[in-house]
Amino acid sequence: MKLFLKGDRCYTDKCAYERRAYPPGQHGQGRRQKRTDYGEQLREKQKVRRMYGLLESQFKGYYKAATRMRGVTGESLLQLLERRLDNMVFRFGFASTRSEARQLVRHRHFQVNGRICNIPSALLRPGDVLEVKERSRKVVKINDALSALDRRGLPSWLDLDRDGFKGTVKDLPVREELTMPIREQLIVELYSK
Repeated sequence: MKLFLKGDRCYTDKCAYERRAYPPGQHGQGRRQKRTDYGEQLREKQKVRRMYGLLESQFKGYYKAATRMRGVTGESLLQLLERRLDNMVFRFGFASTRSEARQLVRHRHFQVNGRICNIPSALLRPGDVLEVKERSRKVVKINDALSALDRRGLPSWLDLDRDGFKGTVKDLPVREELTMPIREQLIVELYSK
């Protein structure tokens, strides 16, 4: 499945998935066996982990936090993952991929509510303001990613001021607004065994 991990390249003809939509290696084009229920659940969890760039222990921690929250566990899990600082940098369009966003955060290019934050896993709340530092506004990667934001789109729960290099979290993300092909119920079933 195409996960859009390579930024703008995934929107062109050079996308690896478009060129070769089968797994790598000698047996990639071979006959497929039907996956078991456990295999489907595991594949879905690994896909989401890969999309957000998390380790297993981090992902399990987010799942445990989601089970303690009110509401549907799967939707709470996606809400927690979407609220991460590195994901917010990607969603606002300051980076073209989540891994690039993570690196930019670690290199101290962003401020949250006026304070420098270099922790990619920091959770943002509604009302928080994310902005690019004054000295970092000339970084080529940030400007290129902002110009390519129109192709990707900005979620309705975020508000962006392009000229001020500033974004505001208006509300928590709702499942209907997350357009990624994630079946969170399979992840909940996997962890609840």
